This record gives sequence, structure tokens and C-alpha cells, in this order.
Amino acid sequence: MSSTLQQAIAEILPFALEPHDVAVDRRILIVDDEDFIRNLFADFLSTKYECTTASSSDEALLHLNVDRYALVISDVNMPGRNGVELLREVVTRYPDTMAIMVSGVDRPQRIRDAMNLGAFDYLIKPIELEVLGFSVEKALQKRSLTLMARKYKADLERQNTELANRKAELERLQAQLVHSEKMASLGQLAAGIAHELNNPAGFIHGNMDVLSHYAAGLVQLLEAYDGIQLPTETDKRLQRIKDEIHYSLLMEEIGSIIADCKEGAVRIRDVVQNLRVFSRLDEAEVKQIDIHEGIDSTIRLLSRYYLSGHLQLHRDYGTLPPVSCFAGQLNQVWMNLLVNAAQSIASTGEVRIVTRTEDGFVVVQVSDTGCGIAPENLKKIFDPFFTTKPVGDGSGLGLSISYGIVERHGGTITAESTVGKGTTFTVRIPVEARFFDLSH
Repeated sequence: MSSTLQQAIAEILPFALEPHDVAVDRRILIVDDEDFIRNLFADFLSTKYECTTASSSDEALLHLNVDRYALVISDVNMPGRNGVELLREVVTRYPDTMAIMVSGVDRPQRIRDAMNLGAFDYLIKPIELEVLGFSVEKALQKRSLTLMARKYKADLERQNTELANRKAELERLQAQLVHSEKMASLGQLAAGIAHELNNPAGFIHGNMDVLSHYAAGLVQLLEAYDGIQLPTETDKRLQRIKDEIHYSLLMEEIGSIIADCKEGAVRIRDVVQNLRVFSRLDEAEVKQIDIHEGIDSTIRLLSRYYLSGHLQLHRDYGTLPPVSCFAGQLNQVWMNLLVNAAQSIASTGEVRIVTRTEDGFVVVQVSDTGCGIAPENLKKIFDPFFTTKPVGDGSGLGLSISYGIVERHGGTITAESTVGKGTTFTVRIPVEARFFDLSH
């Protein structure tokens, strides 16, 4: 290959052949049953190339099995296996090796057949050595360009794969950020509503005790009036009013009505308090919190699952130290795990929460006796948008967001599951704050 062409290739392609290919690039195998011809070719080409000779196709294949060659120059007519059969073997078994066929028979059909099989050139004897040298140089140039193009293609495919992976990761992070922003907005809305409801809910709850006391006094007064003898006309008029307002029923039910209202006010107060504890959006900084308090407030918010009667909830709480964390974010993790556990149980079952400390970490395990997760899906449950729920029942982002939150806290979240028996999620959070910036 000329130095000018080599320089041009080096400027176009940002890589070169591997070191061992450089040696192969100058290695030629000459095959001819006539000693004079093969030695003549070898003597002429050896000034530039490393030449090896063979007197038959079988001997040539033995050389090819041992060493790699850039080019095979073969006679067509040889005893035993001829040059065309050798060409087929070279093209099939050694695709990086070029081939030039040489023959004393000038037949167009034979030339076409050899070229169609994969020969680079077909030379007619007697051959001028300069023509042979030119053909060899062109064949080796084509081989080098082909190998470089192949490597360039492989490099482009690798880069395209990396770009596709990075694009997918970027989309995952974007989706996670969008979901996080939505959750933050919803959390701010919930915190605002909880704050606005807190005072009126307190008024109602506080006044219900006073109302109950006043109502009891009025009932006592009315019962006293009922014992007084009144004129007939007055008594009839009052009786007519009592019938219209269902006086007897009202006197019986007024106490239970006030008790129901009082219970409702207590429940509203508790929901508001749980929302405030759960959102904790006023706590934008890392704070030391009680993990159990966050789990319990989350359970109370999920009363539609855990007070429905078909689930048994067991809390095996250990003694935990205060944990440095973003409380609102961790509460979102407990929410996702507890909702998934409840939804995995079709009719009746159990959910168990176990907490303990282990090597400087707080460990929280949420186990259920639900349907379990298939092995082929278990490794994908933390992938964004992956869900086995019907369309509309889940976004596939809950566990992905939970994974990101736990990872940001320097912890881990893992899952073990058996189909038909249930699933256990294990969250490990360091006691001391150890946060990582996942935006880079």
C-alpha cells in the first residue's frame, strides 16, 4: 500500500488495524504446481512482502490452518483439488484473505465464475511481473480498506448502542424527575389543604363536646316540660307540633347523632394530622425522624386497605434510633410498598412489617402473602414504567421512584418473591445522612 493512501486512511478513520494485523497484511501465499512459476512469483514479490509457497491446494490449506495470510495467489489448473475449489475454501473459511486467480486459459465464463466466487482478480499467463505486482497492491489495499471499514462500522454500532442506552437512561431520569415534581406538587397541595383544614377541624371537634353538654341540658329541660299538665287546647297544639317534628324519635336519637358527629370530627382531625406528618414538606432539610412514626401515619392514610377486614397487619417493630433523612421522601417509599403489598392480596392475607438495626443501617422489611412476582419480572420491577397491573391501574413508576429515593439516601432496596406465596421488600437506610447527587 502506498504511503499516500495509508496517510489518507489514517486521516479519515480515527483508528488503525491491530498490531498483529500489520504483519498479516504483508503475508502472501503462492500456490502453483509448477516450481518455476511459484518461485518466480515469490522472488519478485519477496522484496515487499513475506511470501510462502505451496505446490497444491491441500498443502495451501495446511498453511492457512497454521498462519493467517492477507492474500492467496493460486493457479486454477492443478492436479487433485483445483484452484477454484481452493478459492471456495478460502472465501468460506478465511473471509479476511483476498484471492487472485492465475490461469493459462482465457475463457470469459471461467473468469466470471472465479470473480463471482469472490476472487479479487483473474490474471492470464504469461503474466508480466509488473502487472502481478500492481494487482497484488490493489488487492491488499482493498483488504485494508475492507477491514478498516468493518472495524469502523463495528465502532459506530457500539457508539450507537451506547447512545441508545444513554438516551434510555436520560428518558428514565426525565420521567422520574417529572413524576417527582408531580408528587412534590401534590404533596404541597396536601400540606396546604391539611393546614387550612386543621383550624376548622379543631373548632368542630372542640365544639362537639360543648354541643353534647348543651344538648343534654335541653333534653333534660324538655323532659321536665313533658311532665307539666297543660290546658287541653295548648296540649293538642304542642302534640301536633311533636308529631310533625317526630319528637319522640328526635329525643331518642339526638344523643347518638351528636356522638356520630363527634366521631366524624375526630376522624377528620386524625386525617389532617396524618397528612401533615406524611407530607412533611415543611421539612426540606435533612432531619432526624422516627421511622415508625412515618410508617404508622402512612398506614392510617391507607385505611381503605388495612381497615377493610380482609387484611391482617402485623407490626414487629424493633428499637430504632432516630434516622437522618428527608422524611417526606421516605414516607413515599412506605406508601408505595404498603399499597403494592395490599394490592397483591386478592381476597384474604397478611402483611407484615419488620424493623431492626444492622451494621449502622435501619432495616425495614415489608412482606405480604400475595400472588408473588414471576422470576422473569422480578429483575425488572425497579425499571421505569414496568408494571404487571392492567392498563390504568398503575404507572409503573412507584418502585422506580422508591429505588431512586432509597439510593439517594445511600441505602438499598431489594425484593425476594415466590409465585403464589408472596413478596418481601427489604429497605436499608443508613442511620447517619449519606446522600448522593443522582443528577449527574
